[in-house]
Amino acid sequence: MRPVVPDTARPGQESVWDYPRPAIAQRSVRHVLIEHRGVTLADTRHSVRTIETSHPPSYYIPPSDILMSALRRSTRQSFCEWKGNAVYYDVEIAGDVLRDVAWSYPSPTPAFAALRDHIAFYAGPFDGCFVDGERVIPQPGEFYGGWITADLAGPFKGVPGSRYW
Repeated sequence: MRPVVPDTARPGQESVWDYPRPAIAQRSVRHVLIEHRGVTLADTRHSVRTIETSHPPSYYIPPSDILMSALRRSTRQSFCEWKGNAVYYDVEIAGDVLRDVAWSYPSPTPAFAALRDHIAFYAGPFDGCFVDGERVIPQPGEFYGGWITADLAGPFKGVPGSRYW
């Protein structure tokens, strides 16, 4: 495996290679918006973002800022060594059912207590996911849920060859 060479961060950018490992959770006042089929699914300035070396942030949104009637618990579950056990949700909007496109940690570990009752979404399946008005690019790879914006420098976990980063 060859060593990773971080992209040079331009002025105003954060390098994901400066993010900590293990991951951490931070409160965010950035405007996070998710739209699908002409419906606003989520709209908040009260998210919690998780950051981890090589990953773009994932944004966890409080239920009060989500159209919760569009979410249904699915049977999928996963485990994160830092955050704990995750549960997943399907989203149904205007007859379009998107399977396992959101997740949360109902009982997160103490270091991630801020995530309790918050829900994160994969950006790819939706018509539009935005941070401060900028359309995000989904993090590469099927499992990863980060949101890439122009103020981030990579490369990002999930690209080919990044399995052992």
